[in-house]
Amino acid sequence: MSSILAIVFLPLIASIIGGFSNKSFGTAFPKIVTTGALFVACALSWPIFIGFLSGTSEATVVPVLHWLTSGTMSFAWELRVDALTAVMLVVVTSVSALVHLYSWGYMSEDPDQPRFFAYLSLFTFAMLMLVTANNLVQMFFGWEGVGLASYLLIGFWFRKPSAQAAAIKAFVVNRVGDLGFMLGIFGIFLVFGTVSIPEILAAAPNMASSTIGFLGMRVDTITVLCLLLFVGAMGKSAQLGLHTWLPDAMEGPTPVSALIHAATMVTAGVFMVCRMSPLFEMSSVAMGVVTFVGAATCLFAATVGTTQTDIKRVIAYSTCSQLGYMFFAAGVGAYGAAMFHLFTHAFFKALLFLGAGSVIHAMHHEQDMRFYGGLRKHIPVTFWTMMAGTLAITGVGIPGIFGFDAIGFAGFHSKDAIIEASWAAGVPSAFWVGVFVALLTSFYSWRVVFLTFYGKPRWAGSEHIQHAVHDAHGHGHDSHDTHGHGSEHANAPAQEDSGHHTPSTTHALHDHAPEGTAGYHPHESPIVMLIPLLVLTVGAIAAGFVFHGFFIEAEEGAAFWKGSLFFNEHLMHAMHEVPMGVKLSATIAMLLGLGISWYTYVVKPGLASAIAEHIRPLYTFLLNKWYFDELYNFLFVRPAFAIGRLLWKAGDEKTIDRFGPNGLANVVRVGAVGAVKLQSGYLYTYAFIMLIGLTAALTWVIAG
Repeated sequence: MSSILAIVFLPLIASIIGGFSNKSFGTAFPKIVTTGALFVACALSWPIFIGFLSGTSEATVVPVLHWLTSGTMSFAWELRVDALTAVMLVVVTSVSALVHLYSWGYMSEDPDQPRFFAYLSLFTFAMLMLVTANNLVQMFFGWEGVGLASYLLIGFWFRKPSAQAAAIKAFVVNRVGDLGFMLGIFGIFLVFGTVSIPEILAAAPNMASSTIGFLGMRVDTITVLCLLLFVGAMGKSAQLGLHTWLPDAMEGPTPVSALIHAATMVTAGVFMVCRMSPLFEMSSVAMGVVTFVGAATCLFAATVGTTQTDIKRVIAYSTCSQLGYMFFAAGVGAYGAAMFHLFTHAFFKALLFLGAGSVIHAMHHEQDMRFYGGLRKHIPVTFWTMMAGTLAITGVGIPGIFGFDAIGFAGFHSKDAIIEASWAAGVPSAFWVGVFVALLTSFYSWRVVFLTFYGKPRWAGSEHIQHAVHDAHGHGHDSHDTHGHGSEHANAPAQEDSGHHTPSTTHALHDHAPEGTAGYHPHESPIVMLIPLLVLTVGAIAAGFVFHGFFIEAEEGAAFWKGSLFFNEHLMHAMHEVPMGVKLSATIAMLLGLGISWYTYVVKPGLASAIAEHIRPLYTFLLNKWYFDELYNFLFVRPAFAIGRLLWKAGDEKTIDRFGPNGLANVVRVGAVGAVKLQSGYLYTYAFIMLIGLTAALTWVIAG
């Protein structure tokens, strides 16, 4: 297991080398170093994972160094490798390596490539620190590290005000969740006297039914500790209430979205809950909260995803919704199913994000799907790979009925397992939410495919395309593209049914161009971007039926997990014995969503706008994301700014500065003005003052 040291620290070393390489090295050197390091880490991670699949590996802890001793607190920097860690190792290193490679093409025009690749590798190191942590302080180190790297990557194009705002928003919202996580760690050390995860889980049964003082009340100890930890998970994994940062994070480069906001950082909360699952199992209240929040997030994000027009934001809300699936799976006790969906989701969601990036690349940075259409013949590799990702996320497959084994794409195996587990666990509300969200997921996922690849071209309405055509005919330079892909989302319209606009100059130049194209010719992405798409396609197709036995089958699962998370064999058995209607429910929902989407966007292309107009209040409510941003702006942002202005103007300027440094300076200034008047420069004036002083002194002596 000494290879774990190389897996964890190679990305850090590569980040330092790449980040500090100056312009004399060019852009190729830092890209080669960082990408090479990640592929080596990936190659070392898969044998560890395969070892646990085959049953030949055992959990181990690799010491790095002694970290801290303070009073009774003492812990070391150690790397824990068990089945749960192994799953995360292959997810993090595989997706990160492919994203590094993909970025060679996507970021090829950007002048700051060394900084970008250094940030990617730094993020990967922090995520690996998180998933290999053997104590909560080390986990928190990785937790904050991915937060920092996320801030740097979301705001990579720091000259864009929207990117700056998105980075700050992500950082601030995550601080709220991190406060809960910190309080949970403090409480755990207070209760257990240690931050070592194995020691905490071993001692947890001794604290059953105990109470602790919290906010002036006596509450169940395990419940309050789990809820505090879960607040941290809500922030990092963008659950309802602390979700608002995730869609705005799409302002970062698309490879960042694929790495951080699909496969790695946003799954940290799910990983943490599964790592601490024996603790959560001791509190039915905490489990109920996890289930409710996960199901609510799942539903909320899916409804919002049905109305968004920015291709990356649709996939972002899809991510939020799928994370909800993972949490309510954990909430009903199906931790293996939660991790299985995390595993498959990494492949098909990274594929969808990178596929979206390929579409954006082909469409000259346009992200609004209303300006796509008819692209499947122009970018066929991107089309077929995104089709595979869509088949995976919507759960296309054949259920295991009439004695036949289930077979399907990755999401079919993992998402259906969650829905069946919620029924088997006796939580019908979560089951019905899961089924309904499966319908919505199918609808908005196929909506992306149909709006992007089918129908007639609608490219002429895009300002990005107009700039590209204008430049191609020698009429100027595209001022929007001074930083590679930095113009993403610069001109996306706000309404699904808003009208298109095309300058007359474009019509004049291309009267004979095919309808709706403005004479623009989309181009397939370079091979360096297509290779990651093809590799991820394999995962989106095969990850489900190849690995489902190890994650969720009762006997195989127990042998694979080996106590690295709480594995309920009884629930896994019951999950496979649910009624036929339960087994078919998700597939039926998927087919309904596909049918509705096909009819709305292919058979009757104008129907979507008509429906949006007919249900305008509901459509506006969903388009504005349930008005969470507006609500938070009213409740928190505006009062915070008002308090800040009050403290600035009335407190700082009119009080502290007035009576403090400015007041003292004013006293000195006034005194100096008076003193200047006494300095006339005439000898008789000084003699007169001396005479007055001498007279005063003699008077005081005589009087005394």
